[in-house]
Amino acid sequence: MRIQGGRSCSRAGCKSFATMTLTYVYSESTAVVGPLATYSEPHAYDLCVLHGTRLKVPNGWNVIKAEITNEDVGPSDDDLMVIADAVREIATQSVGKTSSTNAAPSGQQIGRRGHLRSVPN
Repeated sequence: MRIQGGRSCSRAGCKSFATMTLTYVYSESTAVVGPLATYSEPHAYDLCVLHGTRLKVPNGWNVIKAEITNEDVGPSDDDLMVIADAVREIATQSVGKTSSTNAAPSGQQIGRRGHLRSVPN
């Protein structure tokens, strides 16, 4: 059953909203409980508060529980500043290259840093 406006708990019969995601690292005998994942993954389990706090694992297994707060939603201010600085750096490099040579043809990639790109207007 799918709850409108959010994902439901993966436990059978539970109709509560999911607030955390459980994943397993079988090679290390570890269960990891953290904030609700952005997307529903096939090998991850979305849990409500009740089932997340009552989680039991087999003997010999470790449980890693990340502290879940409402403040941790989305990227942090530091993450956003790193992205903004990377975009500014590429833009200034692009302006320097364009002014010293002919303008880049339309649609051509000007600069690339990791997964971020700066393209001309």
